[in-house]
Amino acid sequence: MLTVKNSEVMNLHNAIRGARNPLNSWARSDSSYDENGNYILGENDLSLAIRLRKAGSDHRKFLRQVFVSVDITAPMYWWKEYDTYKIATVANSTSTMHKITSAPFELSHFSCDKMDEPTVQVMEYVIDQLEALRQKYLETKDKQYWYDIIQLLPSSYNQMRTCTFNYETLINIYHARKNHKLDEWHIFCDYIRSLPYAKELIVCEE
Repeated sequence: MLTVKNSEVMNLHNAIRGARNPLNSWARSDSSYDENGNYILGENDLSLAIRLRKAGSDHRKFLRQVFVSVDITAPMYWWKEYDTYKIATVANSTSTMHKITSAPFELSHFSCDKMDEPTVQVMEYVIDQLEALRQKYLETKDKQYWYDIIQLLPSSYNQMRTCTFNYETLINIYHARKNHKLDEWHIFCDYIRSLPYAKELIVCEE
């Protein structure tokens, strides 16, 4: 399971202006904001952006200045793979260490959508044990119960992070993960494809 919320793309207008700096071609810029406040690339600017995108990372530096911020909720097993991407990424997560005992454990807090029924039954047993440990910790503040929770917690536990990255990073993520075995990566790649001008500037598949 993976969900995205509060997605925002920023600084496209400045990035496009900067893309014209090498040839002093600002007079050819034809982009503008629409009535909804969205920045719409004109024919000239989009053509330039596509040419630079296809020319390689040295020429498409302007994509490093197009920023994306989004809240992602995903299981820990997906976050372990996401954490491969350290360049031009920032993330603030909900705290497992500080807040793991603040709310009752429920099945909805875990990604169990691919489990068969016998496995779900085992998962429910684990969740019952986690909740019993949580109650004991709240009653006693004994750190042993807290450690039991942390070390028993399945990797299917869902965590939310507010993530920031740029279009260049998304190019790397998309083309590395679009055929991945995990469905969560397919959901995230679908999200990437939904971003403004993703077809032309990120996906860029002939």
